[in-house]
Amino acid sequence: MNLINVEGLGKAYGPVPLLDDVSLGVSAGDRIGVVGRNGGGKSTLVSLLAGRIEPDSGRVTHTRGLRLGFLTQRDEFPDGATVRSVVFGDRAEHEWAGDARARDILAGLLPGVSLDTPIRGMSGGERRRVALARLLVPETDLLVLDEPTNHLDIEAIAWLAGHLKDRTLIVVTHDRWFLDEVTDRTWEVADGQVHRYEGGYSAYVLAKAERARIAASTEEKRRNLLRKELAWLRRGPQARTSKPKFRVDAANALIADEPPARDTVELVRFATARLGKTVYDVEDVTVRVGDRTLFERLTWQLGPGDRVGVVGVNGSGKTTLLRLLEGTVAPSAGRVIRGKTVQLAHLSQELGELDPARRVLESVEEIKRRISLGKREFSASQMLERFGFRGDAQWTPVGDLSGGERRRLQLLRLLMAEPNVLLLDEPTNDLDIETLTELEDLLDGWPGSLVLVSHDRYFLERVSDHVVALLGDGRLALLPGGVDEYLDRRRRAEPEPRPVRAAAEPKPAKNSWQAKKELDRLERRIEKLGGREAELHELMAAHATDHEKLLELDAELKSVRAEREETEEQWLVLADEG
Repeated sequence: MNLINVEGLGKAYGPVPLLDDVSLGVSAGDRIGVVGRNGGGKSTLVSLLAGRIEPDSGRVTHTRGLRLGFLTQRDEFPDGATVRSVVFGDRAEHEWAGDARARDILAGLLPGVSLDTPIRGMSGGERRRVALARLLVPETDLLVLDEPTNHLDIEAIAWLAGHLKDRTLIVVTHDRWFLDEVTDRTWEVADGQVHRYEGGYSAYVLAKAERARIAASTEEKRRNLLRKELAWLRRGPQARTSKPKFRVDAANALIADEPPARDTVELVRFATARLGKTVYDVEDVTVRVGDRTLFERLTWQLGPGDRVGVVGVNGSGKTTLLRLLEGTVAPSAGRVIRGKTVQLAHLSQELGELDPARRVLESVEEIKRRISLGKREFSASQMLERFGFRGDAQWTPVGDLSGGERRRLQLLRLLMAEPNVLLLDEPTNDLDIETLTELEDLLDGWPGSLVLVSHDRYFLERVSDHVVALLGDGRLALLPGGVDEYLDRRRRAEPEPRPVRAAAEPKPAKNSWQAKKELDRLERRIEKLGGREAELHELMAAHATDHEKLLELDAELKSVRAEREETEEQWLVLADEG
């Protein structure tokens, strides 16, 4: 069923149109991810679709009685509001307490939070969770979400992705892992148009790469056209009847010869030459904040060239760990040894103020005019281009920049100082996907040690070589399995109390031998389903240009994933009983 129809849509702020004669539609069951540069029109598009703003031209039509839920980037609540009044309004408790879906949403987003908790005084992450609960509890036909993962930790993002897989939605987000998990179509907003792709973020990247390859081939043919025509003319009429044939490579062939993103051995060699053997040695350190002990007798080493991603629930001490390395937090006991050659740069969540009167290029050149990355050298202007400041944008006063543009500029200023140790605290906030890929590319050639705290799972796994976790025991746990292992450990941990809990039914006793046999059977099934899932990913890469085959494989993949998740849940329940 068609939910929204758009015809000849146009919208402009200033002389350049953000959307120009755009026509498209949204149907029931669609799960659409919207990507594009900051300021390119993504939020404007979804606001027009939701009927929040009026178009300059064209028409947006909703089906009769459409129930639409809209999540903005700003979470606003009435004065004196509580969790209960925001999420359930005037509904009596007996009206919603029996709703299993409402209980699941509260348990997933607000575990342990009293419904009578006032919104005033909540952190940004807590307010975001309340806003999401308010949106998800009512029945809707379509959800429109503008940056839903802002301020959420990795666990909340994973829960939200699982919840949204069966709902019709349009989502704007820079979180690429989330896009892959939740969406099956991608809209790219660029140059006033909306370019549509089948599949989530990974499929979109493959399709775009294939288009770029074909475009490059076409340009090369165009450049050589006159030379070839002259050669054919000289060979006579018969030669002009032959047509060269060009093969379109499949997506797996496109990426088969791609080298690894980073030459780790070479980068470690460079880093060791710049840093020596010692970067940071944390020895038997205890850190207390008020009456809480965040780290207890923590011993950890950061070596030259190490790239470490740090995960943990909000309040577990991730930011404190970075401040401990920076030296702005002193340990209650133990010591932190810092290498003599360390040149540190720390990007915190609270960015330092930039001079609003300076031009963008001047703001970078005051740090350094040229920078060496790997074996290449770049000017300040070239680096600004890579970070999205092209042409006249480099002469824009800093005071006129948006929040995302200021974030980009501050990050570039840090890199221009050529530090050999980077501490990054949520660097992806306010950055669009194109800027994130440029940043990842820059860091691929950067020889130094890096500690990264981020809720952006894709960026964290892309940039770091290994992941450590703060699990609440005062120590850092190395996670060979990365974020998946972290989430698995958290799931196995003692569950927190839920706001609404149904009375637990007594569980029948189970023979231990029978339980072990059933666990073994479930483990074999999980392994088999995991193997099939890997096979399907390979097949999808091999058939990336065959749309019908991709749809068939994608349907089977979803079915296999659902069965694997259900089997894993059965295994966890049975293991808990044992």
